[in-house]
Parts: sequence; C-alpha cells; structure tokens
Amino acid sequence: MAVLPAGTPAPDFSLARADGERFTAADLLGRRTVLVFYPFAFSPVCTDQLQLYEPLTRELAEAGDALYGVSCDSTWAQRAFREKLGVSSEQLSDFEPKGAACRAFGVLHEGGFPQRALVVSGPDGVISWSYQAASPAELPGLDLLRTGLR
Repeated sequence: MAVLPAGTPAPDFSLARADGERFTAADLLGRRTVLVFYPFAFSPVCTDQLQLYEPLTRELAEAGDALYGVSCDSTWAQRAFREKLGVSSEQLSDFEPKGAACRAFGVLHEGGFPQRALVVSGPDGVISWSYQAASPAELPGLDLLRTGLR
C-alpha cells in the first residue's frame, strides 16, 4: 500500500481529538494542512520527528495553516506524549476503529500501525504533496517537509 498521491481528494475519514471531538475531511477545508502519520507515541524516531517539526508547526499556525500528528495510539497516550515533548501540534487518534483513517490514506502498515508518512492538503481538501518513508525507522527531515509545502 502506498500513500495517496498529489491530486487526490482527501478520503472520507474520522480521527479523534484529545477533547473527544472528531476531526474529518471537512476540517481540511479552508487552509493548508499537514498530516504527519507516525507509528508509535514515545518511540525514539517519532519523538525526534515531532520535536523537529515544532518550528514549522508554529510557522504554519501563524499563517492560518495547521500541522497534526496522526497515530493509532489512544488519545490518552497521545496527550501524554504531547505534554512530555512540549510540542504544540495537536495529535489525532486513529485508535477506533483502529487504523481506518490510515488505511484510507494508504499508510496503514500490515502490523496495524501507520507507516511514517506526510500528507499536505490544500484549502480545497485535495492532496498537494505526499511522502512515505521507506521504513518506519526513517526520519523525514524538516527540509523535505518544507519542500513539500512549496
């Protein structure tokens, strides 16, 4: 399975926010959005990745855009992960039904967790750029993500 390519409309999906509300394809509309799919909260590469993207998270917010982390971890684990890291990016949970949104975006690993992938959606809800790492251990650098945003 491969991440959805540029030019593809965002699929129907539903993710849980920490406050219990749902985040859906409708939430992508009206601004540029980066979805950062990562395998596991508290794993070393995921920790490094979210901290590495923190300056970009703030820049995007200042421009009215957004960056979200997405994993199959529970909202409680994600909340603890976010607080431990001290990052501002909201974390979205694909815990129930487990992996459904990741599957819709083409990034669900056969082991039941997200591949490490980046998806940029334009204000129209259409994917403008995407990237999937060759392995979950690969850390997509900040320069790669900035290039994808251009």
